[in-house]
Amino acid sequence: MTAGPDWIDVTVPIRDGMLHWPGDPDVRVERVSDLDRGDAYTLSKLSLGAHTGTHVDAPLHYVHEGRGVDELPLDALVGDARVIRILDPHRVTVEELLRHDVRTGERVLFRTRNSDHPWPTEPFSTDYVHLAPDAAAWLALRGVRTVGIDYLSVASPEEGTVTHRALLLAGVVIVEGLDLSRVPAGRFQFVCLPLKLQGCEGAPARVLLRPVLT
Repeated sequence: MTAGPDWIDVTVPIRDGMLHWPGDPDVRVERVSDLDRGDAYTLSKLSLGAHTGTHVDAPLHYVHEGRGVDELPLDALVGDARVIRILDPHRVTVEELLRHDVRTGERVLFRTRNSDHPWPTEPFSTDYVHLAPDAAAWLALRGVRTVGIDYLSVASPEEGTVTHRALLLAGVVIVEGLDLSRVPAGRFQFVCLPLKLQGCEGAPARVLLRPVLT
C-alpha cells in the first residue's frame, strides 16, 4: 500500500464571527496592527473557545482529572485512518458500524450527510448526524484509537455527556468539526495536530488526509 500524491486539508478555517457551539465564546479575529494602515507590521488578535472549528476533545473535557490535550498519545493523532460513509440520516448506529467491521486500534472518521451541506457557514442546527450513545460505547469496547465526525460535536445536544464520556473514559481521542465534503470513503494517512495548550481540555487542530492506494 502506498500513499496517493495529494494531501486533503479537512480543517474548517477559523474566521471572525464563525459558527460555534451555542454558549461557547464568540470567535473574534481582529487585526490590531496592519501594514496596509501604515503600521510597522501586521498583527492579529484571536479570541475563541478551545472547541472552535475543527478541534480535538481530550478526556479532561468530560472526565474529572482526565488528561489534557497536551498529554494525548501521538499515535492517536497520526497514522492510518478510515473514512466511513454513514448512510443513516440521523445517527451513527451500532448496526451500521457492524457492517463496516470496525476493528481494534483503528482511527475512524465518519462522513455523514452533514458533509453534503456547507455547515461551517450556515447557522447552527440541532439536526445533524451524530454518534448514538450505544454506538459510542460499542466503539469504546472495540478499542478504537480515534473517532472523528463532520460537525461541531460527536454527540447530540441531549446526549452529550453520555456519548463523550463513553469514548473519553476509554481513552478514545475525539476529533470534531471535520470538513469531509471532498473526501470519499476509504483509507487515508491521517495527521491531526491540535494546539499544545497546557492543561486544556481541547484545542483547535489542523487535520490532513492523504489517500492510501492499494
